[in-house]
Amino acid sequence: MKLPHPRGPLSRAVTELVSRPVGSRRPADAELTVLTQRVLGQAADLVTDDDVQLALYVMYELFYGGFDGVDDDWEWDPELLGVRSLVETALEKQLLARVAVPDDVPPDRAAVADALFALTAPGPGPSVARFVAKKASREQLHEFLIHRSVYQLKEADPHTWAIPRLTGQPKAALVEIQADEYGGGDPGRMHCELFARTMRGVGLDAEYGAYIEQIPAVTLAGVNVMSWFGLHRRWRGAIAGHLAAFEMTSSLPNRLYGDGFRRQGFGQDVTLYFDEHVEADAVHEQIAGRDLAGALAQQQPDLTHDILFGAATCLYLDDLVGRHLLSAWDAGVSSLRES
Repeated sequence: MKLPHPRGPLSRAVTELVSRPVGSRRPADAELTVLTQRVLGQAADLVTDDDVQLALYVMYELFYGGFDGVDDDWEWDPELLGVRSLVETALEKQLLARVAVPDDVPPDRAAVADALFALTAPGPGPSVARFVAKKASREQLHEFLIHRSVYQLKEADPHTWAIPRLTGQPKAALVEIQADEYGGGDPGRMHCELFARTMRGVGLDAEYGAYIEQIPAVTLAGVNVMSWFGLHRRWRGAIAGHLAAFEMTSSLPNRLYGDGFRRQGFGQDVTLYFDEHVEADAVHEQIAGRDLAGALAQQQPDLTHDILFGAATCLYLDDLVGRHLLSAWDAGVSSLRES
């Protein structure tokens, strides 16, 4: 994957830094922390700030597949980790102030699961899934897949970071879900590969990162939050809650997504990804809600708020992306950035 083009001073400083060998510092590098603090102080909304979200995405991707020509040792560079921490702290502050979290849920397996099912219950308002099923043009279906590609082409990886941080029932539940996500040992059935097949089936480039220049901040934010939760043991409750919400809001929308692609004449080579999730996630939502999130709250009661915060944050960011897509499509314009 190539390093993306910067979108402002912070992403420019980060991409320029990691483009060089580790240890080859320049005088301007010493001011990176000051620059980060200034950019964060000036950003009214970190979730929709292209510069901030791209910088964070680049720093997180060092822990996944990395970038072409970028030294692997940047992954654990102390200065870069310090910059990432500043961004994470600022993002955490904004999200805690904006995301509504149920505060009267006891640390009980059934109570937490019930709260999650209530939190993720479908609402009556407009949704991307219903739009895709009934109205989306082929061009809009392409845009939908491009937005999704930034996560779906590495599907499950951010949540997998939590496995060594859990024990007992929650750990077993997470492994059970992730084993399905990774195809049960069959690489051709891995969900990321099924999504790649969908992209190729509609004529899109299925290489991870191929469309990063077109992905707006609000979409990057959703993926970045998964990495933030997953890479920190402190947020193991939040990543469990995030996965629970993700699975609980997957089955019905994927049925509608499949219907939308069938409406436009696409066959099983394109719809298999969505059809697979209709059945799999109907099972996964029960495992994630009860055996993962619910059991974790009962096992470690102090994580109950984090579990619910992770779930509510997932829903909040998904809603923002959905509003962005529908607003653009209703106005007859593209939901993507100009690359």
